Amino acid sequence: MKRIILTGGGTAGHVTPNIALLPRLKELGYDIHYIGSYTGIEKELIEQFGIPYHGISSGKLRRYFSVQNFTDPFRVLKGFGEANKLIKSLKPDVIFSKGGFVSVPVVMAGKKCHVPTIIHESDMTPGLANKLSIPSATKVCCNFPETLEHLPKEKAVLTGSPIRQELLSGSKEAALAFCGLTPDKPVILIVGGSLGSVAVNNAVRAILPELLKEFQVIHLCGKGKTDESLKNLKGYVQFEYIKQELKDLFALCDIVISRAGANAICELLALHKPNLLIPLSANASRGDQILNARSFERQGFSVVLEEEELNNQVLLDAIHKLYDKRDAYISAMKQSSQQDSINTIVGLIENAAKS
Repeated sequence: MKRIILTGGGTAGHVTPNIALLPRLKELGYDIHYIGSYTGIEKELIEQFGIPYHGISSGKLRRYFSVQNFTDPFRVLKGFGEANKLIKSLKPDVIFSKGGFVSVPVVMAGKKCHVPTIIHESDMTPGLANKLSIPSATKVCCNFPETLEHLPKEKAVLTGSPIRQELLSGSKEAALAFCGLTPDKPVILIVGGSLGSVAVNNAVRAILPELLKEFQVIHLCGKGKTDESLKNLKGYVQFEYIKQELKDLFALCDIVISRAGANAICELLALHKPNLLIPLSANASRGDQILNARSFERQGFSVVLEEEELNNQVLLDAIHKLYDKRDAYISAMKQSSQQDSINTIVGLIENAAKS
């Protein structure tokens, strides 16, 4: 039996693509183990799948001053020692890393132990953790054509991001019943990210009187961000967070308004959902969401509005443009080469495990 170690953590975005690979890896008979941090979000997400989970010490390399910058290098060194010991004990045939700082010592220990390692970069340009990992990797998967320019040619493979296959099996009828909406008006799904987005929430709510003349709106607004004054507004439903029913909401909606996190927009691509992206501003991030969104715009998958551009009329115009030309966006997404990500990545894993 072939054995694989999956790693990645720190945010859900560094874990969910690993989860998307699980059914195919199990189907191929892999013995799957996971290495993550002792208490990170990855531990909670992975253990529910019955995968053996191994915690290691983890630090973070910050671009800003923090007292922890002086102590975290020792945590990383400790994590490298723990990962090295685990790899020698488990003797995996291959390692797959989705990134995050916990993955760095695992990838480096994999190289030291001569285990082929495949890493995946979600964003347009590699983050710091993956920059450190690339020299130790056998192959580097990516989501965007532009990312290939930032990676070693002999390692880079355009794969797209592994998408949870259950998202493809939603029911419109189930969503209509769940939300109490009607089939006679198109539906907009608003996705503000797992924590929600105040800027997106406020912008959408400001235009609801106009929007609801033509559309129905399902609003995933984030924990603690529902608006009680809108609770009984006809054609508008809001939820803090949706898990099981998300596939049904995607099946029902005609267009989507979303942030531009790499995993989220790759899900929209796989689902062929015309989308308006409002990326997190460069003031609040390293600007990766803006680059992600502009790549999707160039490829004909998305309409993009930056946060600083938001006002009522601009947002309404963008929504109407997207809806009116939705067939063109769907056609472009269907022609994308980034559709079969799971099989492409598993093919790389299989080749590496045989080497």
